Amino acid sequence: MRLLSKAAQTAAVCQRRQFWGWLNAVFNKVDYERIKAVGPDRAAAEWLLRCGAKVRFQGFDRWQHDYNGLPTGPLGRYKIQAIDATESCIMYRGFDHLDGLKYLEEMKFNKCIYIEDTCLERLSSIENLQESLYTMEIVSCGNVTDKGVIALHKLRNLEYLFLSDLPGIKDKQKTVERLQTALPRLDIALDLE
Repeated sequence: MRLLSKAAQTAAVCQRRQFWGWLNAVFNKVDYERIKAVGPDRAAAEWLLRCGAKVRFQGFDRWQHDYNGLPTGPLGRYKIQAIDATESCIMYRGFDHLDGLKYLEEMKFNKCIYIEDTCLERLSSIENLQESLYTMEIVSCGNVTDKGVIALHKLRNLEYLFLSDLPGIKDKQKTVERLQTALPRLDIALDLE
């Protein structure tokens, strides 16, 4: 009887996880018509806030975290300068939202369970971000490995990278050397013990 009850509890937990995974995938779905209608920065801000991240717009000190409090105004007035995706559910599926961002300078991935190598590879392949991104943090993202971090070498203007609590990084010395060779101005701070 006890074994049956334990099996039922395990099945319920698995069903809840599947539900949340499905819901998070829905939140990350890209609406290309919405991007055309409101512009890339507004559409990206809506996506990020829907997924639990925060954004800071150019010319503002305050982080925007309330979806209903997003500023309104003429199309293209507000440009995203920084993204803090701490504990958000952003995933690869939504990264097309980042394509039109031209002023993004700072990005933080802290405790993002859906961030993986393919996300960092996709991020690094976006031409606008190769020019604009200066600062990045990747902390406690368990699906990130050496491969994903090395992909950041395409971010030509990256000046500061903080890496911490990334168990998927197996050869930190080689990874850091490869990044330093590709990006000699890059300051890399590590806490990978």
